Amino acid sequence: MRKGFSQQLTLNISPIGDVEIPNLKRDHMANLLAALQYLYKDEIMSEKVESILRKSINTGKKAVGRTGLSLWEIFVFAQLRLCMNISYDQLLNLGNFHDLLRGILGVSKTDYTSGKVYTRQSIYDNVTLLDDDSIRQVNTLIVEMGHGVFKKKEAEALRLKTDSFVVETDTYFPTDYRLLYDSGRKCLEIIGRLQKEHRFVGWRQWKDFRKKLKSLYRSFGRATSGGGKNKTEREAEVCTNYLSTAKHLSEKVTAFLNGQVSTLISTKTIVSIMELEWYAQMLNKHINLLERRIMKGEKIPQQEKIFSIFQPFTEWINKGKMNPSVEIGKKMFVTTDQFHLIVDHQIGEHQTDSDAIVGILDRIHKKYANISSLSTDKGFSTKANKMLLGLAHPEMALVMPKKGKRNQQEEQQEKSKEFRKINNAHNAIESNINELENRGMNRCPDRSVVAFGRYVGLAVSAYNLHKIGKELISIRVKKEEKEKEKRLRMAA
Repeated sequence: MRKGFSQQLTLNISPIGDVEIPNLKRDHMANLLAALQYLYKDEIMSEKVESILRKSINTGKKAVGRTGLSLWEIFVFAQLRLCMNISYDQLLNLGNFHDLLRGILGVSKTDYTSGKVYTRQSIYDNVTLLDDDSIRQVNTLIVEMGHGVFKKKEAEALRLKTDSFVVETDTYFPTDYRLLYDSGRKCLEIIGRLQKEHRFVGWRQWKDFRKKLKSLYRSFGRATSGGGKNKTEREAEVCTNYLSTAKHLSEKVTAFLNGQVSTLISTKTIVSIMELEWYAQMLNKHINLLERRIMKGEKIPQQEKIFSIFQPFTEWINKGKMNPSVEIGKKMFVTTDQFHLIVDHQIGEHQTDSDAIVGILDRIHKKYANISSLSTDKGFSTKANKMLLGLAHPEMALVMPKKGKRNQQEEQQEKSKEFRKINNAHNAIESNINELENRGMNRCPDRSVVAFGRYVGLAVSAYNLHKIGKELISIRVKKEEKEKEKRLRMAA
């Protein structure tokens, strides 16, 4: 049965609660480990977190069997990866050879021959068992723990700030002719893999077909990026050859799916066949888009485009006002409080800022009733939003600068002392977002939509733990300085 947070003490292993964390406020690992140790020593909080993780990780699993990594080790590794923004290889290196980390993990710190040795695959397999829903629940507990550390008064109301940014997906800049090539390439590689096992006819030279398709893709790229006379004619000629080869491939793949594939369906090949159907669909789609854009001169509507055949949830997002820029990924909404803890996060699904704010505040109010103010930037502001939020939460100061020209009443409101004070404090969320991006949220290397949600949730919880740990170390340093001063006064 998988072990929880309890530590089994043996020779050469110190209790996790007794591990000495250095007073290094600028060391990200020290900050994280200080917060993790604080959580571990809080029996009520650690039991709640363990209960959530056990339900998530053990879902559908037998209660007995090989133990694997303990829930505590999984939790520490998951947080460390995002806090330090490192790869699984770097995580493995730290897990096996970093004394302080091994102390917090609860394994041997000094003798690596007899102590526990981790493997990359073990860490990866266990960390990826976590799901977005359980991480959100854990993050709520982490914020609760953080308020216990930061708040001087228990009844202190929250002053919230909401903003959005883009988490990039791990993909290249999308062009229809590149996506066409990748669709065709994947079709050929999947069929080649099946052909190697089943030896069916008609696909022996699939590698030559892939080389020909790649050559035409590169020729088309040179034609579109170059200049000179008769560029349009040259572009159309190369595109005709490219489309002709792609259509021939599409016909062969369709014939294969309608004919030979029925003899190959088995438990072993069903996943490959499903992948082939998807890439065949994408191949036909981009043949159509390229033909319409180049040969017919059409402007393709944004809603017809797809920006990654490997991560189809990816969106094309225009950011910036004066100098607009394009980012490829998913929009992320975050809400922080006056202690710079992230109390809520949401992945946007084709949402604008003004569409999301009402749902965000409703969700936050279910968790935190005592909210004194909420501030946003102009992107969230609409007349309907102001009216709706004002009626639903009249006790809360709502700061939403208006887009465009203001009337006399709005001008007076936005020049009031309270409005300007809250609006000036709102700027702190920009630094929160910048730090969050340094916790791994700038670009997500995980590929599926499920992995993307898990990655984002872990980045938020790692950020919050980092903030809490930094404050804990700061409190400890101040306490030690006061004790030192007291000893010096007594000695004098």
